[in-house]
Amino acid sequence: MAKHNELGKKGEQLAVNFLLENSYDIIERNYRFDKAEVDIIAQKDNILAIIEVKTRSTIEFGNPQDFVKPGQIQRLVKAVDEYVNTNGLDVEVRFDIIAIVKNGKNYEIEHLKDAFYHF
Repeated sequence: MAKHNELGKKGEQLAVNFLLENSYDIIERNYRFDKAEVDIIAQKDNILAIIEVKTRSTIEFGNPQDFVKPGQIQRLVKAVDEYVNTNGLDVEVRFDIIAIVKNGKNYEIEHLKDAFYHF
């Protein structure tokens, strides 16, 4: 497996652990619809948190959250709309980013709540 794929998988597991430690229930991982993949669908209270995980080994080229582009956001919104409708959910939906940067042997985790804005 390529190093960037390994880093991405590690980042997703770190994000899951972070969410669990912060009282979220993990509902789905790597949910796919059409051309979109939702990294993590989690729930806390009556909020369905849609989590995009971005992991980087350095911030030399920008912060991890800077790599979530408008086209990706539109695909995620479409996928989540399908997920909510298919499952008949009546919850508030929030789009978050968990940004992870490797710092030596450690990882810095930042949870950006309500990170997407409506288009």
